[in-house]
Amino acid sequence: MDNYVCTERYGSIDAREKELQGIDVLATNDDDTVQRRVQRSGMVDVERRRGTQVACQTRCPGAARIGYKYGRDHPLISASLSSSLTRASHSLSLIHTGRNLLLAAASPSTMCGILAVLGCADWSQAKRARVLACSRRLKHRGPDWSGLYQCEGNFLAQQRLAVVSPLSGDQPLYNQDRTVVVVANGEIYNHKKIRKQFAAKHTFTTGSDCEVIIPLYEEYGENFVSMLDGVFAFVLYDTRNNTYMAARDAIGVNPLYIGSGSDGAVWIASELKALHDDCPKFELFPPGHLYSSAGGGFRRWYNPEWFAELVPATPYQPLVLREAFEKAVIKRLMTDVPFGVLLSGGLDSSLVASVTKRHLIETEAAKKFGTELHSFVVGLENSPDLKAAREVADFLGTIHHEFHFTVQDGIDAIEEVIYHNETYDVTTIRASTPMFLMARKIKALGVKMVLSGEGSDELLGGYLYFHFAPNKEEFHKETCRKVKALHQYDCLRANKATSAWGLEVRVPFLDKEFIDVAMSMDPEWKLYDPDLGRIEKWVMRKAFDDEEEPYLPKHILYRQKEQFSDGVGYSWIDGLKAFTEQQVTDGMMKNAAEVFPYNTPINKEAYYYRMIFERLYPQESARETVPWGPSIACSTPAAIEWVAQWKASNDPSGRLIASHNSATPAHADAGAHTNGNGNGVVANGKGHVNGMANGNGHVNGMANGKANGALE
Repeated sequence: MDNYVCTERYGSIDAREKELQGIDVLATNDDDTVQRRVQRSGMVDVERRRGTQVACQTRCPGAARIGYKYGRDHPLISASLSSSLTRASHSLSLIHTGRNLLLAAASPSTMCGILAVLGCADWSQAKRARVLACSRRLKHRGPDWSGLYQCEGNFLAQQRLAVVSPLSGDQPLYNQDRTVVVVANGEIYNHKKIRKQFAAKHTFTTGSDCEVIIPLYEEYGENFVSMLDGVFAFVLYDTRNNTYMAARDAIGVNPLYIGSGSDGAVWIASELKALHDDCPKFELFPPGHLYSSAGGGFRRWYNPEWFAELVPATPYQPLVLREAFEKAVIKRLMTDVPFGVLLSGGLDSSLVASVTKRHLIETEAAKKFGTELHSFVVGLENSPDLKAAREVADFLGTIHHEFHFTVQDGIDAIEEVIYHNETYDVTTIRASTPMFLMARKIKALGVKMVLSGEGSDELLGGYLYFHFAPNKEEFHKETCRKVKALHQYDCLRANKATSAWGLEVRVPFLDKEFIDVAMSMDPEWKLYDPDLGRIEKWVMRKAFDDEEEPYLPKHILYRQKEQFSDGVGYSWIDGLKAFTEQQVTDGMMKNAAEVFPYNTPINKEAYYYRMIFERLYPQESARETVPWGPSIACSTPAAIEWVAQWKASNDPSGRLIASHNSATPAHADAGAHTNGNGNGVVANGKGHVNGMANGNGHVNGMANGKANGALE
């Protein structure tokens, strides 16, 4: 059965009976009473009055709105609605999904799309209309509200998704005399602490967490960005001296681009689709930087010790690592809307879900939405992730939602994925497509925010190719390179594939404090060493291996790493290869270097993605925003040098690493990769020897006299 939505706003009734295709909606309203009854064969009746109890069967997490509680099995939602809520200028939504009903109050967020055009020579209404039109290209990021500020030739626009501060927080944001203006896309987790700091000096006019940017600027000038704990991209304009600044968070969780118009104006936008037609030149806004018109350009505000790539010597402290991660998860439960967790059944997402479930009862979110947790997974039928996620959900007791897709579903979505993700990187598109499909389903359930596990593999060396790091120095340098590049890969994927449907993703592993702990650890502890019982990300597994109060089942806690594009089902990648093989001819590949001289595609799958990207974003600057280079199992080009045979591969899948225990004969490549029983070269260089992958995925080999795999 199709989904139906009817909305009623206090002061005006919009039953939309015709659109509801047969649902009979009766509604009256005044200051004291609101009644709604939906009558349809097989559906429960809902009646709501001020101060009375409401009961409604549902499995939809969107019901977890203000004051609602829900249970795991056939839950009943009940709430006592106060007169203050009844009289508030909320929107009430009655959502019918199948045979289930949902009655809820709408609520705003801080995940949005921003566009600033600064220093325009043209101040006309036509220019304003053009800025508005470009801003609307970001409407998917913020479908709830939009705002535009103009002062002569300076424009600040925002498309807002409402997640924090249900009754206020629309942007642009202003100081008290409206001389400082801000548009922001972010979550500032220490905003309450900052508000207390400035309570006597600054009059806050909204509940937005991003409003704290203004008093910080007024107190410290441009030197305040490091005081923000969160993820963000913002532009601030000071009308008093006609200056502006922009900044992006430390790792680049939130996207940002900067360009120059033909009239010399500076354009800054959340996505390149908002500026690429109006800027002859544009580029990625670098993470951890701020741009200052007064200072004349960029400067780095994020300068952690690990940026120098010097090998740290701090010993492994499992409880310190565990505490830092738990704090990172807890602070991300700051929300005024229904939320859940993405749960693939791998280590990272499972730990996020476990910590969320364990600490949810302590949070303000629990008071609003109850202590039940919704989890979501996507995959092909019988894929590894579906099975593992089911086990974790059962263990944790989450309300689990399993979404299936077919290879054809994914293929049909690829053009939309490339449009929204603004990339032609093969691995990113492979992983983004199922996430894109899942995000649409999640948003349809009324959820606006989810927690996810991105960042762990980069920080802790979790990808399987790290097994072959020749020493701890190279291992650490590679983790540094990977974290620095996250904004072009996993951060880009997680943010854009979900924001395409107005869903916000939060990533606890990329918390600044957790990054400091993880990157200051002696990398000797992160090395793969089966002789000592250490597999990839052993430090994280060990930190959460609690015998008395287990966070996860043992077999999940020690499950081997899967790339997301593999875990959703191995036939997904195989299907993509087969499809693109038919779409791109050998003749087209022969001329690839002439057609695409920059970042020339090296296989038909890459060629197919590039064709779509060039049609959507034909500018030279657009193609230069996408990283390129050889990769194996998500490695950087530098790590390809660890194993000579990896240079012959043109597929980045993790299955092609010999130690992957699901590798198959079909994926052996020129002897460089092995299957469950096959031979192959697993390491090279001084002291490295040929090895064999056995049926358990163990690799025989020596690296500088030290075992890189189990010698059997």
